[in-house]
Amino acid sequence: MKTVRELYGRLPPGWRAQIPILSATAGLLLLFGVWVPNFLTLENLVDIAQQNCVYAILAFGMTLVILIGGIDLSVGAVVALVGTVTTFTLLHGWPLPCAILGSFLVAGAFGLFHGFAISKGRMPAFIATLASMMVARGLAFGFNSGRPMSLPDTQTALLALGNGRLGGFFPVPVMVMLVLYGFMAALLHFTVFGRHLVAIGNSRSAAAFSGVRVERKEIAAYLGAAILTAFAGLVHASQLYGAEPASGQGFELNAIAAAVVGGASLKGGRGSMTGTLFGAIIIGILDKGLNQAHVHFSLQYIIKGSVILASVWLDARRRD
Repeated sequence: MKTVRELYGRLPPGWRAQIPILSATAGLLLLFGVWVPNFLTLENLVDIAQQNCVYAILAFGMTLVILIGGIDLSVGAVVALVGTVTTFTLLHGWPLPCAILGSFLVAGAFGLFHGFAISKGRMPAFIATLASMMVARGLAFGFNSGRPMSLPDTQTALLALGNGRLGGFFPVPVMVMLVLYGFMAALLHFTVFGRHLVAIGNSRSAAAFSGVRVERKEIAAYLGAAILTAFAGLVHASQLYGAEPASGQGFELNAIAAAVVGGASLKGGRGSMTGTLFGAIIIGILDKGLNQAHVHFSLQYIIKGSVILASVWLDARRRD
């Protein structure tokens, strides 16, 4: 036991912080592995990853804004809008690069609005992003009279983004998610920008006093979250083989849940991309495991809510 404690003490602080979330992930895998037949098969685990990659990508962006003490409730609606814009423009003859660029510009416009309204306009993040959620949803329903649209069969590259498999096995959307994770983890943990976000979350006034350009960093955080939302929207549209204006409902809650379960503090100043990734994995394991165990859907909501509540309680205990 002493040897285990010594090894634990020698670990870098960042590694030690991930041990609880890794233990929780391993515990859930063990639980459902015993409870649900064939749960731990490689194909089932790959399916969990593929089904939750959109939530994970959104959660990476949500982590950026949660780090500075913010929130973004619009991501689910913007996911639907990105899919709608992309599909609509492709159906009207736009080249794929132009359609994708248009979708990123639309999502980026929402991110810039959030950044300026919250940072410079001093609007509460909850209100600003709630309003954007309604606007984005309304815009999505404005295309094609609110009816679903199908991607053209000729758009094989875009369809492969959400459904393709590398080597006939490894899902392309999971690869996209892992690449974005690597980039965001490096950005957050190995750059001045990432350190500034943490500083703003811990104390906005202290960060400003120390020379951090707080408003610029806050705008960049919301813009970064919007860009990641655009990636998630493209993957989601590909998985749906088109656009559904009503899709994406509740995605923001899953993204927030993944970040919080992964150790991000809603008060700001604490969070990591690795924790968020494993938070999304835990949410995915719960969804898949409870479904395969035939747990009633009402009880599934209660269990997931309890997990989130326990994570927030543990965060409060750590801060005390």
